[in-house]
Amino acid sequence: MENGGAENGTLSITDNRTGARYDVDILEGDVIRAMDLRRIKVRDSDFGMMAYDPGFSNTANTRSTITYIDGSRGILQYRGYPIEQLAGKATFLEVAYLILKGELPASDELDVFRDEVRMHTYIHENLTKLIDAFRYNAHAMGMAISTVAAMSTFYPEARNIHDPENRWKQIVRLIAKMPTIAAFTYRHHKGLPLAYPDNALNYAQNFLSMLFRVGVREYEPHPALERALEVLFILHADHEQNCSTTAMRVIGSSQSDPYSAHAGAMAALFGPLHGGANEAVLRMLEEIGSTDNIPEFMESVKRGERRLMGFGHRVYKAYDPRASIIKETAHEVFEVLGKNPLLDIALELEKIALGEDYFIRRNLYPNVDFYSGLIYQSMGFPSEMFPLLFAIPRTVGWLTQWEEMVNDREQRIARPRQVYVGSEERPYAPSG
Repeated sequence: MENGGAENGTLSITDNRTGARYDVDILEGDVIRAMDLRRIKVRDSDFGMMAYDPGFSNTANTRSTITYIDGSRGILQYRGYPIEQLAGKATFLEVAYLILKGELPASDELDVFRDEVRMHTYIHENLTKLIDAFRYNAHAMGMAISTVAAMSTFYPEARNIHDPENRWKQIVRLIAKMPTIAAFTYRHHKGLPLAYPDNALNYAQNFLSMLFRVGVREYEPHPALERALEVLFILHADHEQNCSTTAMRVIGSSQSDPYSAHAGAMAALFGPLHGGANEAVLRMLEEIGSTDNIPEFMESVKRGERRLMGFGHRVYKAYDPRASIIKETAHEVFEVLGKNPLLDIALELEKIALGEDYFIRRNLYPNVDFYSGLIYQSMGFPSEMFPLLFAIPRTVGWLTQWEEMVNDREQRIARPRQVYVGSEERPYAPSG
């Protein structure tokens, strides 16, 4: 395979089985259309060449204008804005508007958006009964997935996905109601009466109030904790074509309503390899127990006996830019709540991993999950809430990706191919 010259923007492929040469167009981003490979055949009756790519590690399923990642340089941008600037200066709803609309809002546009979200924070009382019907120890994420899926029956008009105004209404509803659903699952676990939304509060304050308010007293979160939650929400708002986003797009490609697709994306996030990574970090730190045990643990990692959770990333081959922001946020939280006893272990692990060639050669740098669990635990969240805390802000990204897919004329219903390796044709013979 060779480049076919910059002047014509093609790739020349020679099939050594037949000697035939094929020229395929190179599109922006150094990609070719997979369907162009179908031209490569030995016989006219052949299906044609396919690419075999388990896990879609090198397959682009869309052109997107939302999130840019350069994993080799540790760059993450939403709509062109560096994540460091957004996390340092913006509010979550400001970033949500940016991701959804493509541009930062003017002050009046942001006010309107905030008011729209406030109007939809309550959920139907039948949904609260659904949450109450779960066992006291039901997993928070399972409860939330079921509740979001049930919402499709409350808003049947959501199936009209080609009406832009209708789509926007469902998008706002989901962004507004996700914190309420999450807070209600928390209260259900605790055996506490539900604390309903207080729409005089901002997005983060309202969520914290629904979680921790006692009786009729007003709840005023510490500004540092409120800001920490805003930062964590901003960092998790979107992350390109990951597992759950792909699930959202695949389900949405059948023209499903956004609630059903959103529930499917949440189910993908529920898996321990995706939304459960920060909980795994906490388990690892608790297993290590003391900084004295770190050398032996790291040696066991090198021997392949244990995994270093919270290090390395499928995309980032440098330091995850979100990790450094979260590390700074963690220290701000610990100044208010006191240091998490696991922090010293985490810091020493990071120091060793960043200083030893074994880990550097394997690109085992801290990722976003390494410190987020420590923050959530210190703020009083049980570990089973961690995936749901991920899902609240990622709702913005999922819905933006879904709407981009709906409006993309090149998109079709998802239907991957397979390479069949089963039995040849054989006759049926009755048993006995």
